[in-house]
Amino acid sequence: MVIAGIDPNPQNAGEITRCTKGYWEAVHPYSADGSYVNFMMDDGDDNRLKATYGNNYDRLVALKAKYDPTNFFCVNQNLKPLHSSVDAPRDASGF
Repeated sequence: MVIAGIDPNPQNAGEITRCTKGYWEAVHPYSADGSYVNFMMDDGDDNRLKATYGNNYDRLVALKAKYDPTNFFCVNQNLKPLHSSVDAPRDASGF
């Protein structure tokens, strides 16, 4: 399920946000756990990312550490490699 609260009028942002979050809270108990990774915002909450990947999270982090230890591929909902000193993109483009 994808919920989008959109209005071209910025004055409606508060009401749209309230309605969208309220709708999500009402239907979430009836939905599957997790999220669609490509629609997640980078809110800094690694727990949401861990919940989304579930039992695969640790395996994916290990693969990231093996094949991308410098975190070159980081313009996404980033899995940070284990023991990496690179936590952020190099610039706005990720390079």
